[in-house]
Amino acid sequence: MTGQRGPGRPRSEAARRAILDAAMEALQERGYAALTMQGIAARAGVGKQTVYRWWPSKADVVLEAMAGMADEMVAVPDEGSLEADLDAFLAATFHQRGQRAVLVGLMAEALLDPAFAAQFKERFLLARRAVFRSILERAAARGEVAPDVDLDLLGDIVYGVLWYRLMLGHAPLDEDLGRRLSRLVAREASRAPD
Repeated sequence: MTGQRGPGRPRSEAARRAILDAAMEALQERGYAALTMQGIAARAGVGKQTVYRWWPSKADVVLEAMAGMADEMVAVPDEGSLEADLDAFLAATFHQRGQRAVLVGLMAEALLDPAFAAQFKERFLLARRAVFRSILERAAARGEVAPDVDLDLLGDIVYGVLWYRLMLGHAPLDEDLGRRLSRLVAREASRAPD
């Protein structure tokens, strides 16, 4: 890094945080469909140009806010065992803090916009899966995971359940579900080959 900054004014961290917070507050009150860049700017107390200077769309604002929230609220636990680590991680992951509408909105946007889909996949979906996989890999190093276990399939099971319940809303998505899944994954991960 050369120390030179790009064109335009540097981001004000206070304005950036105000914009991200405003987007999340508006989402909670009105939902993703009603969210606008102008509304985010007004709520944050900044000009609409400021929001557009940093993010090309409302989906990009929300993605940055959600990625930061996930990093803050769902830490990588190190409880000393696979089941304890999974229990802590999945209970926090499945604990809904009013994000259902946000995540469903982002997924809908990803289905409609291939460019946004690539960002959503890289910055959020794959990032969360990488954290889950790191827990499994650390447990494998401790000898708690059978050598032939398909770690990607375990990730598909966990995140498949998460997204299926988010999208359909047919069954609870809560900490209890996260804990039940942690036991299922821990059992499957430690199972000896057939």
